[in-house]
Amino acid sequence: MATVQERIDLMNAKKEHILQAGGPKRVAKQHAKGKMTARERIEKLFDEGTFVELDQFVKHRCTNFGQEKKDLPAEGVITGYGTVDGRLVYAYAQDFTVEGGSLGEMHAKKIWKVQEMSLKMGAPCVGINDSGGARIQEAVDALSGYGGIFQRNTDASGVVPQISVIMGPCAGGAVYSPALTDFIYMVKNTSQMFITGPAVIKSVTAEEVTAEQLGGAMTHNTVSGVAHFAADNEADCIEQIRYLLSFLPSNNMDDAPERPTADDPSRMDDSLDTVIPDNSNMPYDMKDVIRSIVDDGEFYEVHQHYATNIITCFAHFGGRSVGIIANQPAVMAGCLDINASDKSARFIRFCDAFNIPIVNLVDVPGFLPGTDQEYGGIIRHGAKMLYAYCEATVPKVTVITRKAYGGSYLAMCSRELGADQVMAWPTAEIAVMGPAGAANIIFRKDDPETKKAHTEEYIAEFATPYKAAERGYIDMVIDPKETRPRIITALNMLASKRETRPAKKHGNVPL
Repeated sequence: MATVQERIDLMNAKKEHILQAGGPKRVAKQHAKGKMTARERIEKLFDEGTFVELDQFVKHRCTNFGQEKKDLPAEGVITGYGTVDGRLVYAYAQDFTVEGGSLGEMHAKKIWKVQEMSLKMGAPCVGINDSGGARIQEAVDALSGYGGIFQRNTDASGVVPQISVIMGPCAGGAVYSPALTDFIYMVKNTSQMFITGPAVIKSVTAEEVTAEQLGGAMTHNTVSGVAHFAADNEADCIEQIRYLLSFLPSNNMDDAPERPTADDPSRMDDSLDTVIPDNSNMPYDMKDVIRSIVDDGEFYEVHQHYATNIITCFAHFGGRSVGIIANQPAVMAGCLDINASDKSARFIRFCDAFNIPIVNLVDVPGFLPGTDQEYGGIIRHGAKMLYAYCEATVPKVTVITRKAYGGSYLAMCSRELGADQVMAWPTAEIAVMGPAGAANIIFRKDDPETKKAHTEEYIAEFATPYKAAERGYIDMVIDPKETRPRIITALNMLASKRETRPAKKHGNVPL
């Protein structure tokens, strides 16, 4: 019978074998592609020395096609928990050096466990995907594994933040778990996501496309909008994930952590008085406005490369985490379209689920006209944005900097859609439509000279914030330079906000 020391030595030998993953050759191959191993990624994500690994000794039980002869250390996925900036986080990282990181029954059950623990403990879950997909030898057991992950993603949605990280191939059914989570990170040149790969597409449709063109990081960050963030390399990606977590609460019952700042809440910025051009048809960069009003000029943009006519980002005001939605006059004049509506609606719903106040910066001339938009369902997509604002019960502050016309004025969180405080700059133009278009309708029977005079009168009377202020639709007209202190005062006032909606199982979002 083995002694105690022999048993301890056996345990350590087993652990050492598992730590070798797929062996030196496969690890070297992984590094040659500019990729870290699963364990290296986990070590970089968590605070030093805090990661606790679970289910290290789990083994598959497949006996098909000679699988029973295969030794797959840690079953091809590293799972566990630790701290990020001192806060509890759960994670799993698929190990491409072990059977291509493929997902089988026990591999999936390891992931299920950390998902369930994340939900019970109310802590974020980070999933690092680097996998060849379902382990074909395990057939429906592998499919069941994916199905269970999807169910747990859905159960956790809106309860704990879920972050997916694509650090290699992610194909077929495997892409749907990331799509069900809150945020997706991809790494340029080494990450791909697609339902069917280039070879299948060529055989079925005769289209020729590379894996990078089809499902690379920039494809999904710019064209499809599937991914929210693009990183230059894996180290950059993990740093960005840690940064994102600093804006988020651990769960839907918590508040986001406050961040100390030396930036005076009462600080004013004279540059805001000149940011709006005298000609209201000229563009300006709304990001300049954001930098001027947030703590330390610092914000983290979500979907930076997608639907750039609208900006969605996290920032801090007086140390508190806030979500910002802002029209971008420098792109498509800040018009709302299908993609901008989808992008902002999802961001609004995330902020609302996790108690993050929303600040809206409005300069919107309307919804983008055209057959492409109408045939693509702009009515349905635009309604998502209306629904999301109406549904949200977190504090909502709206600042109208310039144009706010028609339905797009409403869509950017007007008083009627639940804005708790609405401010306008003196440059605001709040109306049913643009002055020129309105004058063409109202004064269509006038001769040109009379029409011109009437149009100028209309602009002076109605292309202002004062009609809306007279009716109480906006609370105050403010000097642009005092925007930061006004927003912070509003957010402080709204900190105790409590609002409920009618009891229901759930609403029917116009998906």
